[in-house]
Parts: sequence; C-alpha cells; structure tokens
Amino acid sequence: MSSFDPDALECLAAIWEEGGFERAAQRLNITQSAVSQRLRALEAQVGTVLIVRSRPLKVTTAGQLLLKHTKMLRLLRADLENDLRELAPSASGGGREEERVSVAINADSIATWAMPALNGLARQGLSIEVITDDQDFTHEWLREGQVLGCVTSLNQALRGCRMEALGLMDYVAVGQADYVAQHMPQGLSAHQFAQIPFIAFNRKDDMQREFVAQAFGLRRVTLKQLFVPSSEGQVRAVLAGWGLSVLPYPLVQPLLERGELVNVVPHHRLPVALYWHCWNLQSDVLDSLSQALREGAAGALRQAAPP
Repeated sequence: MSSFDPDALECLAAIWEEGGFERAAQRLNITQSAVSQRLRALEAQVGTVLIVRSRPLKVTTAGQLLLKHTKMLRLLRADLENDLRELAPSASGGGREEERVSVAINADSIATWAMPALNGLARQGLSIEVITDDQDFTHEWLREGQVLGCVTSLNQALRGCRMEALGLMDYVAVGQADYVAQHMPQGLSAHQFAQIPFIAFNRKDDMQREFVAQAFGLRRVTLKQLFVPSSEGQVRAVLAGWGLSVLPYPLVQPLLERGELVNVVPHHRLPVALYWHCWNLQSDVLDSLSQALREGAAGALRQAAPP
C-alpha cells in the first residue's frame, strides 16, 4: 500500500473539522488554493472522492477511513510528544493545532464530572478537543473515526474498540419553586404532565419522555417540549420558569438543597448507565484518558450493584 502525505491527510481533516476550505486554509496557514490542491492530490492517489463539495460538506466512506487513519497518526504523535516531554521537559511545547486529541462526551457529563476529570491532562499540555452530543449518539463519532474515544450509553463495544463501565447517572424531574407552587402544588401527576412544558436538550433527546413514561407506567408519552442545547442552559431555563426538565441529579443537587428547585416526582429517578469506549490500541495517551475518566466517574457517578 502506498503511503499518504501527512500534510494532505491533515488538510482533509481540517476541511472536515472546520466545515469548509476557507476555514481549513486559515487553520493550516496556507492558501485556499493550496488546500484544494492537496485534497485533489490525495483523492487522485486514493482513486475516489473523499469530500462531497455540498452544503454542508459530506465525507465519503473512503474519506471516513482516511480521517480515522489521520486520528491514529495524531495519537501516535501525541504519545511521542508525551514521551519526549518526560525525557526532556524543556524540549517540547504544547501540541500543534492539527494534533488535537478528540473525544466525544455527552453534555450532561461535561456539565458535571468530565471536565474536572480532564483537568490534569489539559494542564500537562495534552491538546484535547471535546465534542458534545447526546449520550445515545456520541458513539457515532467514534464509529465514524472522528474521535478516538467517547462517553456513551451504548453498552456493546464497537469493532476495534474496548469498553468499560463508568457508572450510573441519576436523573430527576425538577421545576423552579414558585413555578411548581403555582402550577402543580401537589407535584407532577399522570393527569397534568401533558400540559406542562418540558425543556429538552434537542430533538434527539428522549430523556423527558422516557422519564415520564417510567414514572407513571405509560407505554407512550406525548409532551409539550422546548429545546435548549446545553445542560447548564436547561437549568437556567427551569430557574426562569420556562417549565420542567429532567436533569442529572449531580447538576441540580445544590439547587434542590437550597430550595430554588423542587423535585416534582420525588418517588422516581431514572438511572442512565454510561460507558467509556476507545480504540483498542497500545497508547499512553489513551491509557491516561481512560484512567482520568474512570477516576472522575468513580467520584461522581453511582456505581451499579454487582449482579
């Protein structure tokens, strides 16, 4: 198999990650014409189209394979950078822009335990890119080779990856104290939930419906929903009286204890099991990431009882 020009591979990755040729040129500090030339040369070498020039851009199957290959090369460089830093701390600086180590983490974990877990690695100079999505979809980023690891609710290891359980994130239904006193002084019930607005993360977020269905023993649930694509933003919307939301208990616990929020279904919590998936490769960087997330989750998530 012929080798691929690392600059051309990084050019492909920059186009995809930045969402266009102009932004890729700015990131790589080259002209837009040079970006096009590198991509065309790579496509000629592979013998097929790698990026579909549409709005938005689309990556082909061959392009996904080369993007995954590029991520692996970045991981190897990050491992080398880490080893060099240990041998000669003054001889290595921070990672270059194109050598970012990408992971996909669900928004609720970012808002609670994941960022503190990654503090040490970021301070040591690891160039981390955190991509956020719903916990039911973060594994798609790993499946497509766009990240080297993900925190997800998927409990089956992807091909070529290893998986470990992190723990359970408990979710509760909450509302602002005055809002609850006005609209549901007895708490949320099966008779009035359909009239109460629920604030979800986005249209892919099924947490609100799943919680209500389980809490009241219903097979199908229709809710009036608002969408705020941020865990902290959902909290602010609830505090502002927009409606109710089902949110991770570690995120809202201080507000519940201060009485600013009220648990409107105190008899029910929805546990969501989270897992760490990453490429099954020998890598000090991957091992460090796995350890950091494992330790962070152990201090924040509820551990499942042994079978």
